[in-house]
Amino acid sequence: QVQLVESGGGLVQAGGSLRLSCAASGRTFSSYAMGWFRQAQGKEREFVATIHRNDGYTHYADSVKGRFTISRDNAKKMVYLQMNRLKSEDTAVYYCAASDRVASTERDYDYWGQGTQVTVSS
Repeated sequence: QVQLVESGGGLVQAGGSLRLSCAASGRTFSSYAMGWFRQAQGKEREFVATIHRNDGYTHYADSVKGRFTISRDNAKKMVYLQMNRLKSEDTAVYYCAASDRVASTERDYDYWGQGTQVTVSS
């Protein structure tokens, strides 16, 4: 089992950058693929990015490809989401999640953090 806590959200101007962090607890962190999802107000939660547990493979939603970068540090039990060239449509609550496989669908993720708010002002 793994517990996840996100941080790093906040208010940023369009075109700016933010780095989200997700701290994991539990001894089996390195056995999980990790993902970031987001949910804008009034909309369904959507996939943002995912990373394999140890081979560096990553996959992104088209809407963030080239602007966002997911990374992880298994020794520190951390996952990061570097967000550059932010747009107003990136405004959402961002969630970190853990899965036993690389996936882009919510139902494949077993563990979730509480989320962190990102607001991009235009």
